[in-house]
Amino acid sequence: MFDRLEDLLLHYQEIMNMLSEPGIADDSKRFQKLMKEQADLTPIVEAYEEYKKNKQNIEDSLALLDEESDEEMKELAKEELNESKQRVEELENTLKILLLPKDPNDDKNVVVEIRSGAGGDEAALFAAEIYRMYVHYAEGRNWKVEVLDSEETGIGGMKSIDFMVSGTGAYSVLKYESGVHRVQRVPETESGGRIHTSTITVAVMPEAEDVDIEINEADCRIDVMRASGNGGQCVNTTDSAVRLTHYPTGIVIYSQTEKSQLQNKNKAFALLKTKLYDMELQKQQAQASAERLSQIGTGDRSEKIRTYNFPQGRVTDHRINLTLYKLDKVMNGDIQEILDALIAADQAKRLSRMNEAS
Repeated sequence: MFDRLEDLLLHYQEIMNMLSEPGIADDSKRFQKLMKEQADLTPIVEAYEEYKKNKQNIEDSLALLDEESDEEMKELAKEELNESKQRVEELENTLKILLLPKDPNDDKNVVVEIRSGAGGDEAALFAAEIYRMYVHYAEGRNWKVEVLDSEETGIGGMKSIDFMVSGTGAYSVLKYESGVHRVQRVPETESGGRIHTSTITVAVMPEAEDVDIEINEADCRIDVMRASGNGGQCVNTTDSAVRLTHYPTGIVIYSQTEKSQLQNKNKAFALLKTKLYDMELQKQQAQASAERLSQIGTGDRSEKIRTYNFPQGRVTDHRINLTLYKLDKVMNGDIQEILDALIAADQAKRLSRMNEAS
């Protein structure tokens, strides 16, 4: 591990030297590549330099204890020795986590699909609430949310909604949200006061870039029509809506959120790319089934991952047996504690697997 850290430190210094070269910003591609490498390496380099500093403190403190006769100075040296030993242990664990292989999709934006499942109107209402939960969470991180497609019900629910979350590291955090979300509560339409259970599915997909997937337009059919549902003056009076059918997979995408037919077409193709890229990722994960099952975020769309129990005000994540009694805050987007716990559990499993392999 430490040989690798020394190599990374040398590489980091080389990058810093290159970034200080005159005219480096003139080559925008090279400059951006170097800046990204520098940003990726900075946390590792800073932790390693602090590690080396504390290792040196341990040596200095031990030498002082051997040489010093003054009891007060010895006590101070012992305190510093203990603090440095504790910090070295913490930093070793931090460095192991920082050196774990990174998911190449982690820095990407995401497309999130929410679909109502069992429970009819109640499931659709819950789908709308979960969508708002993610919007509030994204706003708290200054991420941008853009609706790609939605199918609403007449009572404020959503049968389905597709939206993009744009922000650095969006996939690295939100990828743990894929799966079945279950709600337990008394619906407003329930006169007997009985608790009902409804479900929705959430799929989180990394945004596909042009290099990720190529689409042959000959494999697609494009139909244009007037938009339906709520909209402004132009939305319902022009043939701006687009239905895109991909013959090889049978995927159908309906895009009507923009006033321009071209904009809706571009959105539909962007969403198709992301879905095709996600299908390829799902195939790869299925092939690596042993590794996939050992991870916290398997991405399995049929896996029940979380229950929101309104009568008791609690939310439970079943993958890590975490229960929080702050459902109101969670529904308002305060999900960082859950996500941090999932990330920590995932890292712990990966570290354990890496230690077993070594």
